Amino acid sequence: MATAILGIATVSAALIFCTSPDLAAAQSTPRVLLIGIDGVRPDVLAEVPTPNIDALAAGGWYTAEARTTTPSVSGPSWSSMLTGVWPEKHGVTNNDFTGRDYDRWPSFLTRIEAERPALATFAALDWLPLAELDGGGPVLPASIDTRVVLNGYDLGWAEADAELTAQAVSHLEGADPDAMFVYLGNPDETSHEHGSIGMEYRDAIALADRHVGMLTDAVRARSGYDSEDWLVLISTDHGRRADGGHGGDSPEEMTIFILASGPATSDWPPPGPAFIVDVAATALDHLGIAIDPGWELDGRPLGRPR
Repeated sequence: MATAILGIATVSAALIFCTSPDLAAAQSTPRVLLIGIDGVRPDVLAEVPTPNIDALAAGGWYTAEARTTTPSVSGPSWSSMLTGVWPEKHGVTNNDFTGRDYDRWPSFLTRIEAERPALATFAALDWLPLAELDGGGPVLPASIDTRVVLNGYDLGWAEADAELTAQAVSHLEGADPDAMFVYLGNPDETSHEHGSIGMEYRDAIALADRHVGMLTDAVRARSGYDSEDWLVLISTDHGRRADGGHGGDSPEEMTIFILASGPATSDWPPPGPAFIVDVAATALDHLGIAIDPGWELDGRPLGRPR
């Protein structure tokens, strides 16, 4: 492309998902890949070389002005992204996950298991509270068909992200997933470790972009890709201050990005107001799962009139 979406002047056209309406009509099997990258400030993302994310944004739908939860910390924010409701409903207001009610407000993957159990679900993550909590009730429970659960604190965050990406790629190569969530924790933890949004943090974002490229390459290499309608969603849970911290309500902490790429985005209107709770609703909608008003979701599918 002639100008950068996220700060890159040129990207390879081969990386861009085709968004031809005719091709979209021919691809009859909807599938979703949600990649969550922890703690990425959109303005910093725009300054980092991220050719894979840039290519997806160039061929899809992108906003750097979406909003996350209050407080802007991981527990409530990931809970809202995955469930489609604000903390006032799912009950998580801190990283201890006290007050959680995932039975009433399950993740989109858990809803898929309940509504369309024939669909194959997958989650890969290295922040343990998303999958393991004392007393039950993690947002990504064992009812998901396939889970890769690693501990970034034990393995090292860069190493854990690389391993779970490799396992997700292997799953794309050898299995038939319908809905996937892959969590990458290294950028957030790197910023905390160094107390800044400097070079180490930016290198961690660039590494996450390489993992994004591995995942999207694996999608496109699938033997059945020509008959599949993949929607790739990428987002983050919160921004951060210049000192690496977050949790407040400043624009730097509250502003997030949301990216959607795939044939389905070809007729989406230009980006308007968007919120972290819209991600789960978008995934369900793309899979053809009707959103029951009784679920009382706060999010709405992106690409549809608000």
